[in-house]
Amino acid sequence: MVGLDIAVVHIEGLHHAYGGLVVLDGLDLDVAPAEHVALLGPSGSGKSTLLGLIGGLDPVQGGSLMVGGRQLRGLSGRGLADHRRATVGFVFQHFGLLDTLTAAENVELSCTLAGQGRSARRRRAAELLDAVGLADRSTHRPPQLSGGERQRVALARALANRPPLILADEPTGNLDGESARRVVDLLAALPAQQGCTVIVVTHDPVVAVRADRQLRLVDGRLVGGLADLRR
Repeated sequence: MVGLDIAVVHIEGLHHAYGGLVVLDGLDLDVAPAEHVALLGPSGSGKSTLLGLIGGLDPVQGGSLMVGGRQLRGLSGRGLADHRRATVGFVFQHFGLLDTLTAAENVELSCTLAGQGRSARRRRAAELLDAVGLADRSTHRPPQLSGGERQRVALARALANRPPLILADEPTGNLDGESARRVVDLLAALPAQQGCTVIVVTHDPVVAVRADRQLRLVDGRLVGGLADLRR
């Protein structure tokens, strides 16, 4: 168990339900700085719900959820928005890019929302697109990019404001094998290269084994290991 004083994510007794359906039932989790964790489990097991709660997309119903030493339970909508902007970078299965903007403009948008000036955000976007191998595609819009390229733009956007925590929800779900490998390689390198913590939700054991630790949701709680992913 990671000590509370150093945990990036510290969860105790987390409870979440939709109507009468309990999805998370007394869940506990600690994630250390620069750790890469994979969350596994069948569809509907609560993986995306857990990621959304950590990322401040949904309010905490019960238990304690601390990220970067900040208690998320009880935060207002504005408080959760501040948490998302300052602490978390998201990577989604369906990319979440704006088709009317270029790759560079999609990355810059996060910087704009954080109040960065034009020259600073342009430098940051160029730096990140180069880091994900897309410097030569910066002026292309998402419809002009392959799925793998769009996901790499989404990853660059997630890193734009140097968040300490990256949350990726099925980041390879819409990609072919080679594109998925490139995205997984980039995610796996983030803790060492960027110093950030990475939590990935996935069905794919090939993605999961690249993490430092694999956890599986069973009956609303987390257990270790990759065994029997199809259950």
